[in-house]
Amino acid sequence: MLPMEHPLPLSFVLPNPTNLPGLSLNLLDGNFEDLQDLLLRASTLTSNLNHDCSDLNDRLLHLRTDLTKHAVSWISTSLSAKVSLEDLRLNLESLLNLPTDSVGKQTNWELQQLVEELCRIQNRRKYFVTALKLESLVGDLEDSVFHHPISKRKGSTLQDLALKQERFSHAIKTMNQIEEILGDVTMHHSQWRRLVDSADSRVDKSLSVLRPQIIAEHRAFLSSLGWPPKLATSKVEHGEVDSIPNPLLLMQGDEKESYSQSFLLLCGLQQLNTQKEKRNKLHMTKENDNDGLWATDELVKPVASRMEYHFMKWADQPEFIFELVYKVTRDFADGVDDFLQPLIDRAMLVSCSAKEAWVSAMVQMLSGFLEKKVFPRLIDMFKEKHKKSEALSSWFHLVDQMVTFDKRMQTFVNSDTCLSYEGSSTAFSQGISVMGLFCKKPEWLKTWGKIELKDAYRKSKEDIKNEKAWVVDSERTRLGNESNSRSAKYVLSTREDYKAPLVADSFLNRTWRLIDHGLSLPAILPRIQFIRATATRFLWCIFKILLLEFKKTDLSHYSLSEDSLIQACGPINLARYLESKLREWSDDLVFVEMWAAETSVKVDRKPEVSCQGCFFGEELKSLVELETNWLMEIITVFLHQFDNLCSDHFHNNVVSWEEDVITSSSNLTVSQGVAEALDNLRRHLCVLHVNMNPKDFLDLWRNLAEGLDHYVSRKFFSGDPVLGRKKFDRYEVDAEALLTVLQPYCVRPGAFFPRVREILRLLRMHEEEKARLRGALSRNGNNCLRLFGISNLSAQLVEQFCRCY
Repeated sequence: MLPMEHPLPLSFVLPNPTNLPGLSLNLLDGNFEDLQDLLLRASTLTSNLNHDCSDLNDRLLHLRTDLTKHAVSWISTSLSAKVSLEDLRLNLESLLNLPTDSVGKQTNWELQQLVEELCRIQNRRKYFVTALKLESLVGDLEDSVFHHPISKRKGSTLQDLALKQERFSHAIKTMNQIEEILGDVTMHHSQWRRLVDSADSRVDKSLSVLRPQIIAEHRAFLSSLGWPPKLATSKVEHGEVDSIPNPLLLMQGDEKESYSQSFLLLCGLQQLNTQKEKRNKLHMTKENDNDGLWATDELVKPVASRMEYHFMKWADQPEFIFELVYKVTRDFADGVDDFLQPLIDRAMLVSCSAKEAWVSAMVQMLSGFLEKKVFPRLIDMFKEKHKKSEALSSWFHLVDQMVTFDKRMQTFVNSDTCLSYEGSSTAFSQGISVMGLFCKKPEWLKTWGKIELKDAYRKSKEDIKNEKAWVVDSERTRLGNESNSRSAKYVLSTREDYKAPLVADSFLNRTWRLIDHGLSLPAILPRIQFIRATATRFLWCIFKILLLEFKKTDLSHYSLSEDSLIQACGPINLARYLESKLREWSDDLVFVEMWAAETSVKVDRKPEVSCQGCFFGEELKSLVELETNWLMEIITVFLHQFDNLCSDHFHNNVVSWEEDVITSSSNLTVSQGVAEALDNLRRHLCVLHVNMNPKDFLDLWRNLAEGLDHYVSRKFFSGDPVLGRKKFDRYEVDAEALLTVLQPYCVRPGAFFPRVREILRLLRMHEEEKARLRGALSRNGNNCLRLFGISNLSAQLVEQFCRCY
């Protein structure tokens, strides 16, 4: 056994008398004569001193109460003085508005000084009244918080809890009154900043004591109810979770009322905090963060502590994590909604749903776990080369699970509402989306975009290596060309309608997958950034692939083959199909909202580029330029080939007009060179008609007709007029043959050769009509041509014709 320690002598316990103040020494000398007296009477003196301190505290509290009463009495008495001063000020201001002369200038100046002094006195009176109100309320708050310490003993009864809740409720009501006054001062008297800061400082001290006490009592009460319940997770790995009982629904009587009061206290405390934040951010444009409902968060926190154990076990199997969270959320949602929604209504929380608050808190709990435990580990794996492929697979799997989870939660939240717009930027708030994690972490959003873009580009490169990638469904194309309705040919919707190659579906599916991932983000600006960084860049990669594919075709007017034309139709049709899809997407309300938001904030886009009228404006502009350039290249080759085959026919010094002819049905002759050129043109147009989409083919043959019209009319007027009628007959036959080339594609081909048609009209004029035309030209010039059915040939060319022929 250890030896017993002897107590220290009093000389080691009592302080040194030289270190005590004079008043303390006098007190001790007056009550104790010696050491023995000290030992006998110390407890009695201590009791008397405690009693005196209690009396003094009570007296101090009484004095404060009297001060408050006198202050209120003084305030009520000063109201009449306030009215009198206000009337006097208005009367003096009215005097200042009277007409003045040189005699009354001094009087007006004195009156003005008096008015200013009265205003200053009135402002001071307002300041003193406000300061006294604040002092009274803040003093009452401090008495309620600091002079009534909360009992910390365990096992307190519901009656004790009711007393504490009553005291808490009184303190919150007082703080609301203070906040109302401070809000009015901040709004109308910004120069009283020191008064506001002083009151805020004292209220914050009280709040720093009161809030932990309220939360601690709420948590202790929840724990006494058996919250959180045990999570039955034995069947999770088989795709099921046992149903979980809700302790909130088991409360009855006083227990239920006590929880209701505790819930309302937390709501009141949160409302007070929200008002303070709004006042402090009165002149700031930053949006308030969605903090959820504190009372619901207190329900989720203990549940999260139990679920985290299971989360850590399933770190490599996120589908189990999401399934457990969804199951717990769904099982408790109805009970939480039925029990808490009436309490939220009692607390008068505007636009607050118990079900949404519960779902939001659960989602934010899951988001916090992913932010702290899962994504940092994946980011670290990306930095190690030998783990990069594993990290990519895990990243894609996790993101897919997150997107699926958000869609399930969105469906669950919207299940009770009759109207819900899926896809709207405001349909699914950021608080109820685990994808909102990427909105909070821009660096992770950027990493995700790079991963998705590289993966889509890699898979597309593999797709175009397939032998059937650029193959068009010829059977469907043939059936489409045999349609009886001409207008139906231009109502296009599917890939087969546009005669696009098979790889088009792959390009569009990968583009839409990137867009769909971007649309899963709850905030519109991160959504725009992700789609611009992935889908838009991927589209530009597709444009480069199309450009390279078109350059592979051998479009030479010396050796233009049908295979080359068929190969050129592939990228043209695909570009037209992409254009139609991008226009269809851009008309969707989701993209209209994003384009409007992007235009207003100019997110990574120049204003002159982003304002193309739609979200994919720049991409559509580039696609149209590609299609136009490719069509013009084909038209140019056709025109060069046509010129090579029949140019000699239009140069009279080379061509013999007695050459071999091809006889037509009207016993007239078509020049052999022209016949060969037209036959070649007809074959090429037939190939394009079968393999090119109807819209681009329509543009092509119309522009080709315009080019041929210019070419043939220019060659006519550049010929030798000496040949006379023989040239006219031959030209008329050749021109009629030219018009028949477009006969399969339109009802009136002559409408697309206006100059050639008017030349034929001039050739078929009788001499009398020619004479009238010459006379009209000499008298009226250009104004008379329309009377003779000529509107495309200039007056100079018509005069040349009339003069030479």
